[in-house]
Amino acid sequence: MLNKYLVAVEGSEGSQRALAHAIERAKASNAELILAHVIDWSPYSFHTPEELSARHKRREEELTRARDVVLAPIMKRVEEAGVQSSSEVRHGKAAETLAEMAIEHDVAQIIAGRSGESGMSTMLFGTTPSKLVQISSVPVLIVP
Repeated sequence: MLNKYLVAVEGSEGSQRALAHAIERAKASNAELILAHVIDWSPYSFHTPEELSARHKRREEELTRARDVVLAPIMKRVEEAGVQSSSEVRHGKAAETLAEMAIEHDVAQIIAGRSGESGMSTMLFGTTPSKLVQISSVPVLIVP
C-alpha cells in the first residue's frame, strides 16, 4: 500500500472541509491525493437505441463538466498547497464506486465529508458516507 489517500469531492461544504483535512494530512505525511467525483448513474434501465445514444452523449458531457467545474478548481487548490494529486470522475453509485476505487488505487484511507443529504430517503437508505463506512475494505475518515 502506497502513501495515498482517496478524497471524495462533490462541491459541498463538507467536501471542502474533507479536502482541507486531506491536504494537511498529505503535507504532513508526504502522501499523494486521488480526488474522486462520482456522478450517480445506474445501468438498470431499458432504452431504445436512439435513447442509448443520447444517454451516452449526456454521460460524456457530464464527465467533461465534472472535470472542468468540480475537479479543476480543486486540483488547482491542491497544487497550490504543494501536494501531489490526480483526479478521476466516474459514473456509478457513490459508495460502491469509491470503495472500488480505493482497492484499484491501493490507498491507505478514504477521506470524505459528512453528507449534507437530508429527508426521507436518507432516513430509509442512509447517506453515502454511512454506506461507505459499511462496505469499504480500507479505513474511512468522515470529516464533519
